[in-house]
Amino acid sequence: MANDEQLFTSHMSRRGLLAATGAVGAGVAAAPLLAGTASAASGSSKHSGSSASTAIGGAAGDPLRTPAVNGVHLQFGADAAIEVVVSWHTLQPVEGARVLLGGTDGRYSRTYHAETVSYTDGKSGQVVYAQHARMTGLKPDQEYVYLAVHEGAQPVFGSFATAPKGRQAFTFTSFGDQGTPTTGKVFVPPAGVNLPNPPFVNDNLGGPASANLPTAIERVQPLFHLFNGDLCYANLATDRVRTWSDFWDNNTRSARNRPWMPAPGNHENERGNGPIGYAAFQTYFATPRQPGQTDVTRGLWYAMTVGSVRVIFLANDDIILQDGGDSYVRGYSGGAQKAWLENELKHTRADRDIDWIVVCMHQVAISTADQFNGADLGIRQEWLPLFDKYGVDLVVCGHEHHYERSHPIRGRQANATLTPIPASTRTDVIDTSKGTVHMVIGGGGTSAPSNQLFFNPPACRVITSVTAPDPTTGKHAPVYTREDAPWSAVRDAANSYGFAAFTVDPGKHKGDLTTITVTYYDVVGTGGDVRPFDTFTLQRRRSDG
Repeated sequence: MANDEQLFTSHMSRRGLLAATGAVGAGVAAAPLLAGTASAASGSSKHSGSSASTAIGGAAGDPLRTPAVNGVHLQFGADAAIEVVVSWHTLQPVEGARVLLGGTDGRYSRTYHAETVSYTDGKSGQVVYAQHARMTGLKPDQEYVYLAVHEGAQPVFGSFATAPKGRQAFTFTSFGDQGTPTTGKVFVPPAGVNLPNPPFVNDNLGGPASANLPTAIERVQPLFHLFNGDLCYANLATDRVRTWSDFWDNNTRSARNRPWMPAPGNHENERGNGPIGYAAFQTYFATPRQPGQTDVTRGLWYAMTVGSVRVIFLANDDIILQDGGDSYVRGYSGGAQKAWLENELKHTRADRDIDWIVVCMHQVAISTADQFNGADLGIRQEWLPLFDKYGVDLVVCGHEHHYERSHPIRGRQANATLTPIPASTRTDVIDTSKGTVHMVIGGGGTSAPSNQLFFNPPACRVITSVTAPDPTTGKHAPVYTREDAPWSAVRDAANSYGFAAFTVDPGKHKGDLTTITVTYYDVVGTGGDVRPFDTFTLQRRRSDG
């Protein structure tokens, strides 16, 4: 193994850093880092005479036989102030997988060795290896730079900031339902249609807009991003492994510089990939494992603390009625996830250091789109009573491929669909101690948007049951009941793609109002151009009053 300090210092030379930041658009500004790097490189007699090309070339080996460091991305640990995981994947085993960490002055700090996990894709038989380097003992609210490397590969540069400890301001973002912008198969024309040169098409519900979203996120440069499910739709693709790789190639330009934290969606359920289909998701991500999880359910639900915000990630396929993945897995946790959730909510709401509870999940309790997925009674039965009991402030979802939000809701009507009851109809400033705001943010790039399918006036189709399995397809068809939608607040019919940004202001004194300013941006250009569509403020009293 090459000397890690020498490798880090050499790569952080002026030439190496310019190449790295130019390639990935690092979130940490280059100018201060260049100044510190030059000083570090020139001030060490131990490394004098070594060049970037010598050090990096020594590690690079034979690029024809060595897998590259692919799809570098970050995840926060359970305490985002002190723990970050750097992950990447390869299609063959590697040795010496590690992350070299340093500060923005360009000085090497230490090396974290990576753990390798793998899965075998049930469709192709291809083994995928993921390397996860868990960096602990970091300083809160601190900027870092790093190199991800394994033996024989060129290092890949990235940067990140840890979360603040305690009540400080920060911004995060969210969207879901992205897909990939790449084409993966040849279009098969209908019978009788002769195309001498059939085009390549995208076969996983992605499209050009999938490429615009990470660019748009980088315009905001949030501390972290919540990905609320249906990441790349690999379960629909001809080549599932290629689709995951395309997904990471597209998103690493953002995800290597700020954690992208996922909730699993129904399209992460891939037939043959583990007992319940989530082995790919569980391999590519290293989310904090929770009490009550087994080897089958590890990492599917989890939580993290960022400043005064507790973010809880749920795996809704466990409790929903809809049959939307490659296999019908309702009830797979045997109640373990619900028990964990109630315990998590109870302890979080009692914590005087936590003001906000944000839930990130995929399927929805509210939607006013017709002829699409609809809302799911399972969520209203299983999750919403807990959200009411413990005062969840905000829920971000995808699944429906559009943007809309609810009024704050608390309680439910005594009808077949358990229609949520709005606690207020004000849309600009919302007191979340009175009810939970649900946001559908499913315009991450999918080629099947649903914003042109809104009921007018607002109404909702709720899945209230499913049929017995179809003998041909094995799928359970949804049974819908229509309801009025008094909870509907704002929706975007004009634009299909976008994301939401959330800026937390903790207030200054005990018992102050704390706020989250929310802006939903339409993404309107290939360069990630954005245009604000909806802005509002969530508020509540701090819990330390």
